[in-house]
Amino acid sequence: MSDQINATQEDNTPIEKSVTNTKATQSQEETPKQMPAIKADTSIEKPTKVANIEPEVAAAPTPEISEEQEVESSDAIAQIETVLEKEPTDYSNLNKVQLTSALENLISSGAIENIKEEAEEIKTEFNNLFQEELTQKKEAFLEQGGNIIDFHYTSTEKKAFNDIFNDYKSKRNAHFKKLKQDLEGNLEVRNLLIEEIKGLLDSKQSVNSNYKKIKDIQDRWKQAGAIPRDKYNTVWNNYHHYMETYYDALQLDREFRDLDFKHNLEEKQKLITRTQELAKQSNIDKAFRELQLIHRRWKEEIGPVAREIREELWETFSAATKIIHDKKMIAEAALEETFIENYAIKKELIGLINKVQEETKSSHSAWQNAMKQVQEIRDVFFSVGRVPKDKNKEIWASFKDTTRSFNKAKNDFYKHQKSAQYDNLEQKRKLIKLAQDNKDTEDFEKATPLFKKIQHDWREIGHVPRKDSDAIWKEFKAACNHYFDRLHALKDEENKGEVENLAQKQALLDSMKTISLSGDHKQDIQTIKATISQWKNIGRVPFKKKSIDQKFNKALDALFNTLDLDKKETELIKFENKLNAMAGEDDTRKLQNEQFFIGKKIDETKSEILQLENNLQFFKHVDKDNPLVKDVYKNIDNHKEQLALWKEKLVKIKAIQNG
Repeated sequence: MSDQINATQEDNTPIEKSVTNTKATQSQEETPKQMPAIKADTSIEKPTKVANIEPEVAAAPTPEISEEQEVESSDAIAQIETVLEKEPTDYSNLNKVQLTSALENLISSGAIENIKEEAEEIKTEFNNLFQEELTQKKEAFLEQGGNIIDFHYTSTEKKAFNDIFNDYKSKRNAHFKKLKQDLEGNLEVRNLLIEEIKGLLDSKQSVNSNYKKIKDIQDRWKQAGAIPRDKYNTVWNNYHHYMETYYDALQLDREFRDLDFKHNLEEKQKLITRTQELAKQSNIDKAFRELQLIHRRWKEEIGPVAREIREELWETFSAATKIIHDKKMIAEAALEETFIENYAIKKELIGLINKVQEETKSSHSAWQNAMKQVQEIRDVFFSVGRVPKDKNKEIWASFKDTTRSFNKAKNDFYKHQKSAQYDNLEQKRKLIKLAQDNKDTEDFEKATPLFKKIQHDWREIGHVPRKDSDAIWKEFKAACNHYFDRLHALKDEENKGEVENLAQKQALLDSMKTISLSGDHKQDIQTIKATISQWKNIGRVPFKKKSIDQKFNKALDALFNTLDLDKKETELIKFENKLNAMAGEDDTRKLQNEQFFIGKKIDETKSEILQLENNLQFFKHVDKDNPLVKDVYKNIDNHKEQLALWKEKLVKIKAIQNG
């Protein structure tokens, strides 16, 4: 489709040619070829485009499709409201249900003639997902011994989507069919009006007596709608010719002619005044849009003025028009510079996605990190503004190809992981059965090392399918906890001394309420550490009364809060106390779990630091004093401090385990 709205120009001459050569356009104002042309509305802040009307893509041409194509080339384009040009919507991360919903929302929210590209984009993404699903179903069918000839697959989701899309196509075709009918009807109306003028000229009545009839024809001409573009020039020129002929004949009665000239002059002077006001406005986009309407009214709705003032009037109007046009061109040039910069940034971002994809990733965590990086790059991509119009399709296609390539590599990885995950699932189910078979045994001496080995083997086995992960973990945890709860209950019974320890710890806990700190930093720390040491030396308490340790920790927190201690120092003292409590229990799993947790935190923090450092690539052209860049560096420093703390905690755990 053309990017210009040419309804305000019958010869399709660009405005820059019209306003820069006023001598060529001023002699016969009422002649179509001397009217200034107005290009399509182009917003500075939010560029716009003509409503996108394109022929429907189908397997074979239909009458409706050809009608759409014919309407597309008609002058009706000029009367279709322009819409804001926006970045294409990325539907690649949606599932089939979400895509179906997106299509429904699109159809209900947008004009049926303006949503074709987006609807086709949704259809493409849906079909890609369905094709993947179809391939999987086919492979499973063949693996089970099925014959390819007998394979057939469809889904309710596919049927629902097709129904909605076909309904959209039907509505779209109906819209263009009606639009074509309207264009043809308007053409007939305009031709009849021309015939009316000819009839008046051929009638025996005086031209003057037909003046009211001519004015009525002029009014009806203004109200007549758009017609097919290929008929526009001919029809308008015919109308203008016979209307001029009438005005020439009207010279027999100057009173009528001069009255009409006076009215037209007043109306055109109003338009000139308004155009001059628009030329002073700061919002050039708003001014330019209104200028289009002014030019349409000047040409289509207002008749000629007296010949002796036509040239002067036209020059004044052209001069005001040129000011607005020049401002528009300057603004568009500045905007184009920004678009070029955006194009370069988006190309660089696409390159970063390619780089992420090219890096070898052989584990789930590596792919998760890569997916996070790509998502962040995508977010930046969509936050960057528009690119030059001639580069828009190129950059969007490149972005889509790159992201699809990444997603395909990701899907291939996890597809190959599925078989391994099912093997892992079977291994873990065997461990669950082994734990369940021994959870009620009375031979604790043999069962305890067995359960510790079961727990170790469980951790060594890799991932299982996501849908089974939570269920088997609950089964495994329940069996292990059942055994260890029995073990602890037995030990509670066997260790009567733990009851005395409980009484001592309760007494110490009560005494902590009366501890008075001196205010001396070193002395107060020693007092707290001595209390901790005393608590540790008391020994274990009954398993069911272990909550007293939590109360002790809360009391310690209250003491620490009264001290002006370094956050890191406080954290390490508390952590050391926590480890001592774990070490006092005859259960190594808590220390192992704590070590696993801290190791995981170290990996996560390293990953966060790496990601933040990668993000700095987005700001390599930005001054380091920029607040956003400063925030990134500050965040990196905070993560490094946290990493150092996690590492110190890990050292303390290993010291206790080896001690």
